[in-house]
Amino acid sequence: MAEKRNIFLIGPMGAGKSTIGRLLSQKLHMEFFDSDYEIEKRTGADISWVFDVEGEDKFRIREENIIKEITEKQGIVLATGGGSIQSKKTRNRLSARGLVVYLETTIDKQLDRTKKDRNRPLLLTKNPSRLFLENLAKERNPLYTEIADFIIKTNSYSAKIVVNNIINTLFNN
Repeated sequence: MAEKRNIFLIGPMGAGKSTIGRLLSQKLHMEFFDSDYEIEKRTGADISWVFDVEGEDKFRIREENIIKEITEKQGIVLATGGGSIQSKKTRNRLSARGLVVYLETTIDKQLDRTKKDRNRPLLLTKNPSRLFLENLAKERNPLYTEIADFIIKTNSYSAKIVVNNIINTLFNN
């Protein structure tokens, strides 16, 4: 990685994309973006409210446009929203404009990491049950895998160890 290529983090809610992205960008001296944060910054409202007011379809269009804009930058780390990969355009952009790292985690870890989080629209509008997350995984995991350059497991490791694993994977391939 002599030249700083973009690094895009994908994966389900609770995989650690935002936390790991922030640490990774600091360690690699790259600018960090979080697509959910960008939506909040631009709308002046939290993700849950935007999702609730606009509905999922309009929210996904907004998300797609923000990711399009951010991925045009160079030398960045981007943490994407868990559902952003549902857009074929977004998947194509991520694949074409940087290295895609799929942060994989288990349903148990997702439940544990998101149980107190009130800023996850899909968990607020639906019963955050194991079955709900399993259904999301069936739908989304193949899409994550489809565009991933690398898959990094996050369930049993601290964010710092995951960051080191990502860096080792990037520099040894």
